[in-house]
Amino acid sequence: MENKGYSTIPVILFESITFLAKALPIRSIPTFIELLIGAMLTQSGFVTEAWLAVDCLRSWSGYYKWLQQGKWSWVALGVQLARLVVTRFPQSAWYLIFDDTLIYRSSGKAPGSGIYHQHGRKPNRPQYANGQNWVTMALSISGKGRVAAIPLLSRLMRYKGNRGKLQAVKTLLRVIAPVFAYREKPYCLLDSWFMKWPLLSYMLEHGFHAIGQVRRDTALYGIPIPTGKRGRPRKYGDKFTPEVVAALPVYRKKLHLYGREQWVYFRTAACKAKFLRGHVVRAVWVQFEHEDGSLSRQRLILSTQPTLSAEEILCSYARRWSIEPLFNQMKNHWGWKESWQQSRQVLHRWTQILSIGYALTELLATCCHDQVQHLIDLTPWRPKTQRTAGRIRQGLKIILGNVRVRDWWNPTCRIFRPPEASISEPDSGNYPEMMEYPMSKNKNVEQNSPPL
Repeated sequence: MENKGYSTIPVILFESITFLAKALPIRSIPTFIELLIGAMLTQSGFVTEAWLAVDCLRSWSGYYKWLQQGKWSWVALGVQLARLVVTRFPQSAWYLIFDDTLIYRSSGKAPGSGIYHQHGRKPNRPQYANGQNWVTMALSISGKGRVAAIPLLSRLMRYKGNRGKLQAVKTLLRVIAPVFAYREKPYCLLDSWFMKWPLLSYMLEHGFHAIGQVRRDTALYGIPIPTGKRGRPRKYGDKFTPEVVAALPVYRKKLHLYGREQWVYFRTAACKAKFLRGHVVRAVWVQFEHEDGSLSRQRLILSTQPTLSAEEILCSYARRWSIEPLFNQMKNHWGWKESWQQSRQVLHRWTQILSIGYALTELLATCCHDQVQHLIDLTPWRPKTQRTAGRIRQGLKIILGNVRVRDWWNPTCRIFRPPEASISEPDSGNYPEMMEYPMSKNKNVEQNSPPL
């Protein structure tokens, strides 16, 4: 086969796809690779566009039937993606981000479509809109000053029923917990809507800690000092009123938050939260300094791990914002808006493939800077080209467009790679070895996967 520049593609991309294929039955792997590569090369979320992006062996109806009737689990595929990230791209600390987003739909026949409240309060948008509500679990990673969110699993909310978004986060957390069974538990980054006792108590019972923003008037009390007197000891100390908070010492530091250096004023104290049934937390009252010297409105951030410092809490919570660019990219540039399917199961499956396509390119852009330089060198007159998932997709499209990628899968040794004559030697980067995880040998993989 003629060399078409396959050597410019990082070897870690082929190794990652090989690792992900372990979560699928052996007969489903070639079809999965074709749809995954096609999803990585297109901006729309149509299965037809992904089918046309590469030289597929079978007709379009065969891929639709595989999405609809194939015996494979999209949940197991998302868990395998999490194993890939924590094994291949180690971080000093792990942060799980949970948030929800709304995808507009004009038809009521779409799975999970209904009228939802727009709590984001975006300008020029209605307060209530018809669409699909998704709850997403992402993993925050960083590399050379760049912070990105990797989508692991997304669950479509049912419009009718008693299962809400808090229950969806519990389910996602239960599914992903075995990945961190033998590692340091990650911190869960939540916004003010998810900072509620039913969810936080579930996280604390399973060893996870949460960092999130709450209302400024949240009832906080000091830790009582034992008096040694007879009778029932006090559960709460004195209340943190606005006057008590104003009397706390103020610290002014310059921190790298939300992509730039900022001066922040903050007060901090260890206290007990009333809505957490008296659990000891670390509270941080923070204000940002504007360029004109004025201060922003005061915000209150809580951490269920009281041993963390205020600076660590602020820097950790700032990572939560990386899920907003993730939603923007997935909706507008990676086909989430066009991912129309007739059933809830097929929609989950196809959305998971789209998420993996974005996750692999984002991992290359964030953690593999030197290896993707030749791949994104599309404009040589711009020496400082920004490394993004979109630019990596453009480079891959030039190389892999209309290529029979199914032939690159070796079913004997179960390795996905281009022809031997066209690949270079693996890079000498210091990467830890991927851990082997036993997968189910049952043909009905869907029934043996973690429930979601």
